[in-house]
Amino acid sequence: MPVWRLRDFQNDDLDQAIQIWDQSRPPGSPEPVFTLAEVMAAARAGQPAVVAVVGDELVGMAMAQVHGERAWILLVALGSRWRNRGIGSDLLAHLERRLRAAGAHRISAVLPEAATGTAAFEHSGYRRRDGLVYYELLEPLGPDETLLSELGGRVMPSGLWQKVSGMEAVKDVIELRIVSPLEHPDVADRYGVTPPKAVILFGPPGTGKTSFAKAIASRLDWPFVELFPSRLAAAATGGLAASLREVFADLAELDEVVLFIDEVEEIASARTGLPTNPAHGVTNELLKLIPAFRESERRLMVCATNSVHSLDSAFLRPGRFDYVIPVGPPDAPARRAVWRRYLGESAEHVDLDRLADASELFTPADIEFASRKGSQAAFEREVSERTGRPATTDDYLTAIADTRPTLTSEILAEFEQDRKQFTRL
Repeated sequence: MPVWRLRDFQNDDLDQAIQIWDQSRPPGSPEPVFTLAEVMAAARAGQPAVVAVVGDELVGMAMAQVHGERAWILLVALGSRWRNRGIGSDLLAHLERRLRAAGAHRISAVLPEAATGTAAFEHSGYRRRDGLVYYELLEPLGPDETLLSELGGRVMPSGLWQKVSGMEAVKDVIELRIVSPLEHPDVADRYGVTPPKAVILFGPPGTGKTSFAKAIASRLDWPFVELFPSRLAAAATGGLAASLREVFADLAELDEVVLFIDEVEEIASARTGLPTNPAHGVTNELLKLIPAFRESERRLMVCATNSVHSLDSAFLRPGRFDYVIPVGPPDAPARRAVWRRYLGESAEHVDLDRLADASELFTPADIEFASRKGSQAAFEREVSERTGRPATTDDYLTAIADTRPTLTSEILAEFEQDRKQFTRL
């Protein structure tokens, strides 16, 4: 019998988490109290969330939201093949430890009758309180809000642009080429500048392409919709091309939107082999949909890829994408800025220049991981020794040494070649 292991939720788990959500709600089951959009927003905001995995497969998830001493469990979901094995109880126990560490002393959950997870609560010491009535006021959504919710979109928090640390060269390009013309269309028109409708961000994994896309939406105050190629394929009944048409038809109803497609090479890779290859039809369909998307004044498509060289040549044509922008690894000043962002108050007690130099091959995501690792080591020392000594440079240098960088010399060489061949600003 396979053994599962528990760990914290990661952003890479998103696609599988959505599938688990769907499996936990068989046809005819009551609507959950908390929607998928609320659950995913809380997960992205760093609220406590844990998953159960068997190998590379995510088989269960539990997450909560903390409000002072009270925590609400938003979700307990299990894969259809993994129920009644004790996974739900394990997830709750693991989540409770996270909640207690966050200061929660009262943990509550509201579930539909007989929903997935009810048995786990009953086996974990939760007391059912009868005689309560759940009240809810639903304000009617406007047409755009309803459609945005159905698309899994959301309005990004304000201030994300200011939170993008380092990467000033890329940030300046995006500011001048993308954000400013869309933010000031009247000035752009006066000088004959056409605001962009579609752009590609390319570069090694973990360099911040997704963060830039979200920051653009935040800066423009436009709704953000992410199209997941893998989820699109899973939901396809009339084929992936048909699913693409349906999504773009829905997007056409929105007054304004930033559409983000990560790993776009999954649906726009170079066409090779016979024309009857199913991948050809998907790429052809996307090529047909882009011109119609570009017709609206207040829409922007942002595609991201780790391998721009694998995209179909027709996809990269100037008529479809206004700019092809490289997002490379952070240089030393950028790494220093990223370290400062993630270290917070601890930054005052460490040598940021040494950390920036030691993390030469690190992406912002690597730096975030190493900063958490170093802070955790300092925290554990303080819990054990109670000396009041702050986290030190050595704590973080040790964490750097224990972190495998995403970037390699081969990846950097490939990126440099792509940068020279494909950049269009």
